[in-house]
Amino acid sequence: MSNNVINQVDVSQLIQQYDEPISSVTDLLCDRHDGERVAFHYENANGVKKSFTYGELKHDSLLFANALKSLGVKKGSRVAVLLPKGPELIISVLAIWRLGGVHVPLFTAFGPQAIYYRVENSGADVIITDAANRSKLNGTTAGTDAIDPSKVKIITVDASEADGDLDYWTSFKNVQPLERNEVVTKDDLFVILYTSGTTGHPKGVQVPVYALAAFEGYMRFGLDVREGDVFWNMADPGWAYGLYYALIGPLLLGETFIVYNAPFSVANTIRVFQDYKVTNFAAAPTAYRSMRAEWDEVAGSVTEPLSLRVLSSAGEPLNHDVIRWAEKNLELPIYDHYGQTEQGMVINNHHHPSLQHTCKPGSMGQALPGFKATILNEQGEEVGPNVEGQIAIDTEQSPLFWFRGYYQNEEKTAERFLYGNRYYLTGDDSSYDEDGFFYFSGRNDDIISSAGYRIGPFEVESAIMEHVAVSETAVVGVPDERRGEVVKAYIVLKSKYSPSDELAKEIQLHVKGNLSAHEYPRIIEFVDALPKTPSGKIQRFLLRG
Repeated sequence: MSNNVINQVDVSQLIQQYDEPISSVTDLLCDRHDGERVAFHYENANGVKKSFTYGELKHDSLLFANALKSLGVKKGSRVAVLLPKGPELIISVLAIWRLGGVHVPLFTAFGPQAIYYRVENSGADVIITDAANRSKLNGTTAGTDAIDPSKVKIITVDASEADGDLDYWTSFKNVQPLERNEVVTKDDLFVILYTSGTTGHPKGVQVPVYALAAFEGYMRFGLDVREGDVFWNMADPGWAYGLYYALIGPLLLGETFIVYNAPFSVANTIRVFQDYKVTNFAAAPTAYRSMRAEWDEVAGSVTEPLSLRVLSSAGEPLNHDVIRWAEKNLELPIYDHYGQTEQGMVINNHHHPSLQHTCKPGSMGQALPGFKATILNEQGEEVGPNVEGQIAIDTEQSPLFWFRGYYQNEEKTAERFLYGNRYYLTGDDSSYDEDGFFYFSGRNDDIISSAGYRIGPFEVESAIMEHVAVSETAVVGVPDERRGEVVKAYIVLKSKYSPSDELAKEIQLHVKGNLSAHEYPRIIEFVDALPKTPSGKIQRFLLRG
């Protein structure tokens, strides 16, 4: 039997799992697994280390699900979660999904403005957070609205009496386990995840239960996560790659994974590799670039051969020189992968033995089984090999395609299907060769890709505009050796203000505090005017040079 036939059989099996109703997403991610098996090893910056079994996750999430149920959470309820990587986050989402609820992820680097929009737009009526992030729900002096606790119930880890929130762990006391999970079908939503946009507010991607089939496809074909692997995806679950493939994916397979909540350092990364005998590792190119830059200083800490079998990269194109470094120093190539929030990973240099090939320099690989990727020209027509155009997914020949549109945003959804329902447009330009290997050219929008995060200029510009000194601003991404790109803001000041280093720092701190620590402009250039079209639209491509 050929590899192609084998893959078709495997894809059919993935699909068939969702033909009938399912006794909750949590049954698939937790309850069906061996309760004695370690689900994840947890570490944080304070030196706390603990391992959690699938049985412990089942016990705690059954209790917390009943606590949420007592607050009115039911099938379809939106529950926003503003928590760092850790057991509370994982227990919370498993409890939400037991009830058929919809998880609304909130990245912990978000400020009040970003949080408020997502909570309001999604219709979340419960927020789960911790003491470190609780103050962000109170709005800011700059005028960002506060979350109204009379409308949105707030559960806080280590809650303060002054806030009047329900304490997270106290909510477990004197609570019986949930008696019955809520049955769901493949079309029910279980996540609304917001992706950045260039010309408007963030868009809520509706993730149906059926997306689990595609997530499993990537875990098996793209990453080749096998029984017995210790898997570590460094991405944060507040974003797509981290949520889909650092949390949901390994839980779906019932394997053991790493949850590491501490600032990135190369030395600690190497230590975690050794301490937990990590076999399968995924990260953004930023992490690999940092490892390459600091390898001479940390190589001496590698006291025994590493257990690494698989290295993967996603979030932005991977430089080939970094791959060569890994082959020399880690004795493995790094495989580059491509995907989006709206559909997960779809084009990869696959690790699965039946799909492995010699990596071609500069290529992000071939289409994931279950997807057909192609290239369209400006007329919406498919083009042949070696012709540049926009990457599109042929939905009629992609049985794992799951995108259902943006939440309450038909206009933006329609932009993804400009040439009819058959082709989903990614907004990214590429070409492919005679063997079906795709080569990334660039984005045809203004999204900034920094350290694996996708940043939309609109939110950053909105935050900058709230500063009293700012008249106009435009935000772009500029090349950076470690992060791929960093945010640069061109700012026109009001007439009574003058450019200065002090003012630039003040604006940076303003954006950090009100929007997000990962989105603030690391570079600010004060200018007299911004380039615009005759209709008044800012021409960011001119600012990018």
